[in-house]
Amino acid sequence: MSTHRLDASPQTVHWGYFDAALAPRLEIDSGETVTISTVSGAPEVMPGAPFVVPPALSAIHAALSPKLPGHICTGPVAVRGLKAGGVLEVRIREIELHYDWGYNTLGPQRGALPDDFATPRCVHIPLDREKNVARLSWGLELPLAPFFGVMGVAPPKEWGALSTLPPRRNGGNLDNKELVAGTTLYLPCFVDGGNFSVGDGHGAQGDGEVCITAIETGLVGTFELHARNDMRLAWPLAETPTHWITMAFDPDLDDCVVIALREMIDLVVDRVGISREDAYMLASLAADLRVTQVVNGNKGVHCMLAKDFMRRG
Repeated sequence: MSTHRLDASPQTVHWGYFDAALAPRLEIDSGETVTISTVSGAPEVMPGAPFVVPPALSAIHAALSPKLPGHICTGPVAVRGLKAGGVLEVRIREIELHYDWGYNTLGPQRGALPDDFATPRCVHIPLDREKNVARLSWGLELPLAPFFGVMGVAPPKEWGALSTLPPRRNGGNLDNKELVAGTTLYLPCFVDGGNFSVGDGHGAQGDGEVCITAIETGLVGTFELHARNDMRLAWPLAETPTHWITMAFDPDLDDCVVIALREMIDLVVDRVGISREDAYMLASLAADLRVTQVVNGNKGVHCMLAKDFMRRG
């Protein structure tokens, strides 16, 4: 299988939006691998020396402005043979740092505590590739666990252009810290080819992303993309080496719980062959409901169930 590369540039990124009308920047065959570099950050959060701002990010700032509030995403990448109504299987092979720094912002009327912090703040955080840590200002070395906050496909044509900020059925701003290298993400597709884009690199994030940003940084990801016309999904689904993860997004966290739990019950019934009642009981005994994030318009909940329990005996 061939390996492709798509680097962030003014010609290969879309800033702030998803749109089914956006033409693919690359087309590959099912099962092929693509390495995608991403950049992150508007001009006002760029650091000074000794940090290095990648030339591609400076070029994007000079040539483009956000169409809608949101992230700088590299893509889309189309997969030949993938049909609308099918699923894009994204095997996340590798994730590497693209910057030697990240940033975190907070301020009034933002995040989970919009009334608690009156002064805007932006902090630049050194990233040590060799030690795989971020050095925080009070001396703590925080382990890095890089993942892409945004991984998504084109939305339905009828939705038009959409901000990348709220996660939706097409994926997008999932902000799920479980989606590290070695994980597989399954995305329901709404246009032929899927049209996969990626961005919003995170060096580390807690469940919730409560101040509205993680360690925001640029990443380079290697993805193996498969057309799965044999699958049907209503919401994104993920698989780690040890767990299955169902995901849901809605302005109401309670509704997220309902969706993620129903998706897990359906998954257990389909894969194990037990009744919905037994699957519901298993979820209560062994599944974990976690708050993915609470700051992006649509909140997120994911339900995790160990693969060891996805069997009859």
